[in-house]
Amino acid sequence: MKNAPYIKALPPRQSRIQWLTKEQAHALIDNAADYLKPVITFALATGLRRSNILELEWSQVALVRKVAWINPDQSKNFRAIGVSLNDTACQIIHAQIGRHRQYVFVRERKLNGVIDMIPMRTDANKAFKSAMMKAGIEGFRFHDLRHTWASWLIQSGVPLSALQEMGGWESIQMVKRYAHLSPAHLQKHAKNIDGILGFDVTNMTLKKVT
Repeated sequence: MKNAPYIKALPPRQSRIQWLTKEQAHALIDNAADYLKPVITFALATGLRRSNILELEWSQVALVRKVAWINPDQSKNFRAIGVSLNDTACQIIHAQIGRHRQYVFVRERKLNGVIDMIPMRTDANKAFKSAMMKAGIEGFRFHDLRHTWASWLIQSGVPLSALQEMGGWESIQMVKRYAHLSPAHLQKHAKNIDGILGFDVTNMTLKKVT
């Protein structure tokens, strides 16, 4: 039997990162159900995954210190994640105080004329799709809110190393997919070609190298 021919495997391509513009984000929030508005906004403010947000308990939040934490058994890589809460996130959490004893984010349920508060869990998925349709946004998932958060931070100048720690990614390779969104730090290196090429923009000619 002849040996099978050697076929070089192509490296896997990274899928395109889906993220929202600020205008799209506002449109999504405006068209979301009232109970989902704080969830979407909190996701954009913290970059937390949907399960971590919907299962967030008051025992995991310290508003005075402006921190929250995700327990190891709740994270994707089974490592605890410390979350630094910005003012937006703190305001959202503060508005949820008193709604439920255990969970931070809940929704109203009316049963036999009685209104109580229950965890959202899977309810958020259907409501999120409805908000997207009303906002005219296609091909977007709830998890892409995390990509949006990361993309916005990178574009605002946050280093990859800081983003890795903030997002709880296990390796720097996971955050390098956002690096192309902020090539400003390479500008000083890119300028080196100006002196080498010696291009005269006024006359559209190359200067003679002496």
